[in-house]
Amino acid sequence: MPHQTYHLIYWPGIPGRGEFIRLALEEAGAKYTDTAFTETGMDEVLSFVHGKAKDDGINPPPLAPPILKHGDLVLSQTSNILQYLGPRLGLIPDGPGDPNATYRINGLTLTALDGMCNEPHDCHHPIATGLFYEDQKTESKRRSEDYVTNRLPKFMSYFERVLESESSRGSRWLYGGRLTYADLVLFQCVDGLKFMFPKAMGKLERQGKHEGVFALHKAVSDRPRIKAYIESSRRQPYSNGIYRYYEELDIEP
Repeated sequence: MPHQTYHLIYWPGIPGRGEFIRLALEEAGAKYTDTAFTETGMDEVLSFVHGKAKDDGINPPPLAPPILKHGDLVLSQTSNILQYLGPRLGLIPDGPGDPNATYRINGLTLTALDGMCNEPHDCHHPIATGLFYEDQKTESKRRSEDYVTNRLPKFMSYFERVLESESSRGSRWLYGGRLTYADLVLFQCVDGLKFMFPKAMGKLERQGKHEGVFALHKAVSDRPRIKAYIESSRRQPYSNGIYRYYEELDIEP
């Protein structure tokens, strides 16, 4: 199974949570297919979302994408997929000296996804995901003001503290002195937030209190395979996904 092609099932047209999986696959140079770029991709996504995908008698049906198929295995949930891919793609420390690395890296990943992916999504959909943004603009403004004033600096400061801790081994990376998939997740979170809240992120960068986080973002973007991916048509532009830009929400705290 390690030599089989990975198959990513995610909505076409937006980076979304599928981007966290793509970055890991791209960094590793892994072979993968992606429903975002196949003619019947949307049909495949909807077959899982609507519970019409064939029951193989092994895998529980996923609730929503991202979904990863690898041989007979079908996985959902972003952090779960990354925890599976990490050791297979060389994106966690290997060897017997650090048997608990996968759990520590997963913890960092979950923290980034909670505070720098899920919470930003709730800034433009604070009442209900089933309502349009235009139906909850007042609440979105209040939520965004609180997020950029209180929550965003909290998470940026946390990851700065991680980078300054001994577990980072004095490196530019979050854990173990080497790149892991947690770094790729944090990169994507920072990148999306720079698009969504450029004034708030610009102010944080000018203040100089989170130099390590911004340096990590730059270091990931400069990695040869990531750089080639970002410059390719496979890197879909931000639009109406998790990270969206609304001028009225672009607040400088």
